[in-house]
Amino acid sequence: MPFKVLSAEFLHESNTFSTRLTGLEQFEKAGVYRGEEALRILRGTNSGAAGMLDSREAFGWNLVHAVSAHAGPNGPVTREAFDAYAGEIVEAARREKPDGILLALHGAMATVDHEDGEGELLERIRAAVGPDVPIAITLDLHANVSTRMCALAQIIVSYKTYPHIDLREAAAHAGAVLDRTLRGEIRPRTLRAWRPMLEEVNGGRTDVGPMIARLEQAKAYEQHPDVFVVSINAGFASGDMSEVGPTVLVTCQGDLATHQEFAEGIADDIWNGRFAPINTYWTVDQAAEQAVAWGNPGKPLIIADYADNPGGGAYGDAPALLEALLKAGVENACFGPLVDPQAAEWLHGQAVGSTVTLAIGGKCDARFGGGPLTVTGTLRLLADGKCVGDGPMMGGIAMDFGPVAVLRVGGVDVLITSVAIQMFDQQLFRSFGIDPTQKQVVALKSMQHFRAAFEPIAGKVIVCDSGALCTLDYARLPYVRAPRPLFPLDRDLVLPERVRRLAEAGA
Repeated sequence: MPFKVLSAEFLHESNTFSTRLTGLEQFEKAGVYRGEEALRILRGTNSGAAGMLDSREAFGWNLVHAVSAHAGPNGPVTREAFDAYAGEIVEAARREKPDGILLALHGAMATVDHEDGEGELLERIRAAVGPDVPIAITLDLHANVSTRMCALAQIIVSYKTYPHIDLREAAAHAGAVLDRTLRGEIRPRTLRAWRPMLEEVNGGRTDVGPMIARLEQAKAYEQHPDVFVVSINAGFASGDMSEVGPTVLVTCQGDLATHQEFAEGIADDIWNGRFAPINTYWTVDQAAEQAVAWGNPGKPLIIADYADNPGGGAYGDAPALLEALLKAGVENACFGPLVDPQAAEWLHGQAVGSTVTLAIGGKCDARFGGGPLTVTGTLRLLADGKCVGDGPMMGGIAMDFGPVAVLRVGGVDVLITSVAIQMFDQQLFRSFGIDPTQKQVVALKSMQHFRAAFEPIAGKVIVCDSGALCTLDYARLPYVRAPRPLFPLDRDLVLPERVRRLAEAGA
């Protein structure tokens, strides 16, 4: 008789400094799917559900899929939304009485009631199924992994890429370990090493830098017969929680002390590299100066506004970089997205081709990225904001910016949107009449995910800090729960002798 496995996706990266809560509406707009419909819609995509389906086909499971619920990064999840989707998963667990559970989570979900949303979800599931049903979860590389999560889920698999192109692969990996557990071949548990930092200094970049060697170590250690997964999590600095920061996890059995020692060694390497960032973070004026000087036809200068990344829960409405580009007189450029639903709605009442004057951006919190910017420009396009990605991350996945407008201001085509989605696929420009390959300068809002789609067309990539909500000037952010001392809030912090978690691990 095949094993019955309950699966579900419930993902949110919560910027606890955002004033905008994430409710049912935000999840429903992003798309909530249930049962076989979710597996049908997400089949073949870069998603956890696709990896779950791969596991069903590989192992012959009776897979019961509860729900796939995902909302774009934003403020904490409301009680109503969390209880609704968590409730669906818990009720399915009670009803189906599964042999095992496979979940795609994020690892940095916070709710209005719980700083550790994933830990709370797992607690509720455990109460429903008891201590013996194996639970496997996938996490984002930017998870803030709590000790509670490790205690409640035997199997944890984090993405090994940033940009994240291995969501499906991670879920399939978790499924393979879960199947071995169900067959009684292994008895895994997950060990955790942590360092007192807000995040890994390069935000977990896996395309260049020290994470490449760390991940090679992780993959090599996974060849040990008693080691099933090694996950390296960069942490999420925009989540103010008591267990914020980078972690190294080993899902394993056997000689736990040796496995813990391995995790501590990589954690030490993360700590020792804290003063060695790869990126240079330019001011908006410095970025504009480079844009004016750029002269490589056919190979645009890509400027990423790191601090106003909607993918980190920033509002996406900071106009500081746009203002600098306009003041500098930059030509043949595009900028987007600038998230301003009020401006988009007003523009949808105007005629394409008309000249308009209005204030755009800066309406959520002027302290982060500046207040509204008044511009005069030509309305080039109006659209419903729907598109389908075709890049390495989002290929085949439908996206919806809500009502959008393209406004040409000076030499810059500004993509104004209603929904905050970071620029991680060229179709988010192309679908609205902007061809980034024909621009001299492409200014976009993203930290790292943009690289998968835009680095192949770039002559050069630079990163700026506009002072928006994901700013690297962490002292501006009102941390309350984060433990102190903590790097880089406390830059002179000296790490005490390493504290082994062997007692916790049961060694």
